[in-house]
Amino acid sequence: PSIDVVFTLRESLKPYKNYIFYCQSCGDIVVKDRKFLRVLPLPSENWSDLVEEWCCHPDPFARSTLHPQHGDCFLGDTFFLLNSGNESHVPESPKSKENTRIICKRCKSMLGETVSSGIIKYYVTEVIIQPAEESFSPTPRSQFVQSMVAQCLLELSSAKSTFRFSIKGDNGKTYILIWLLNSDTLLVESLGSSSSHSDFTLFGDILTPSSGRVGTWNAVKVLYQPCIKYRNKGLADAWENDMGVHPLKFPSETCLELLLILGLSTASLPPSLRCMNSFQVRNSFYLSI
Repeated sequence: PSIDVVFTLRESLKPYKNYIFYCQSCGDIVVKDRKFLRVLPLPSENWSDLVEEWCCHPDPFARSTLHPQHGDCFLGDTFFLLNSGNESHVPESPKSKENTRIICKRCKSMLGETVSSGIIKYYVTEVIIQPAEESFSPTPRSQFVQSMVAQCLLELSSAKSTFRFSIKGDNGKTYILIWLLNSDTLLVESLGSSSSHSDFTLFGDILTPSSGRVGTWNAVKVLYQPCIKYRNKGLADAWENDMGVHPLKFPSETCLELLLILGLSTASLPPSLRCMNSFQVRNSFYLSI
């Protein structure tokens, strides 16, 4: 496929079409046969912090909230915001100020969270959205997470000229700092048999083509720093206050999955290629085309 044609999150939903939301982990139906009248992008999550720079009078949006109506779907950087309507799986409105997690009934994976009464946030790494007329197509978890994160990085770097990202969990903690290095990498991997075939490869659990001796994948290349257990706390604090760094929020469990994917990829590289200016090298994120 052409390396210039990249599927984007914002192209995955169209108004006046019926969609079904599935749990990515087990395939259970999360949202049944939903038709959206409007599919609209949300501003960046920190947009309200910039209002003072735009306005010479008091914040006109101080009492306004961007909440979707029943026929709306609002698209954030890493999530879809829906009006829950009469969905039976959604819990009642939270009694505390903290968001309530939305859990898959079948596999107990976290899918999203309740933002307010009747408003649900589903993370793009946890659900697969398909037209109602199509059947569910399972995707290996590692491949799906890599693809979704790569798409987020590409869209934001293209729209905002942002190349540094902090990966945060739904608990507010920073898990990873990512620096996007290349967005036009083409990876080639031999598909021939090898004694180390069972070892981790650059593509994780991606299903390789059934024919041909060589597989090619479009990918992005990143540098990263893990931030768990207070590692790189000084750098994380500096990035937290840097307007050039864009935060991306995912479920905490997914952040740990992503960190494992990054670490395994780094470990697969020769020792001399694993670090660059104190950052660890992740050879690629797989991109769906």
